[in-house]
Amino acid sequence: MNEPTPNEQFVRQLTECQQNLYAYILSLVQDVDRAQDVLQETNLVLWRKAAEEPLIENFLAWAIQVSRYQVMAHLRDRGRDRHLYQPALLELLANDAADRLEGIDDRRRALQKCLGKLTQSQRELIHRRYARNEKVQDIAEGMRRPAGAVAQKFYRIRKSLLTCIERTLGSNSGTADA
Repeated sequence: MNEPTPNEQFVRQLTECQQNLYAYILSLVQDVDRAQDVLQETNLVLWRKAAEEPLIENFLAWAIQVSRYQVMAHLRDRGRDRHLYQPALLELLANDAADRLEGIDDRRRALQKCLGKLTQSQRELIHRRYARNEKVQDIAEGMRRPAGAVAQKFYRIRKSLLTCIERTLGSNSGTADA
């Protein structure tokens, strides 16, 4: 198979980091529409800059840095109200959001692996609650079970998933057993 061209590689990397970039931007601008606007502007800047810097070691870190500048420019241009644009506060928030994004892909992969270890009925409950956004009360009624019992079941499943994720991530870094 042929090696991907630099443009193909860029598109692949950009596509892979879109969710993370959007989450990062949204955490800073706190508005869905504005976050999408900033993401689109960030994508354009990344495309332009990629030609200047063809060998980017950590694409996500680079993209986050570019998006940080785009967020600051957006907030600055949006309004001069000092309550909307406080560079020092934005810098703190941006650093915190960037720190939280580190390792998110590893956590996502670990979650998928751990979901696969649940029983079919546990996966169905998780799907109903988080994919279909059903309320615990509605799920309990459908199961003809007390809502407290179903809530306790979710607690145990989430606790099991958290333990599995931590164990999986620990084994990947060589600090714990799987």
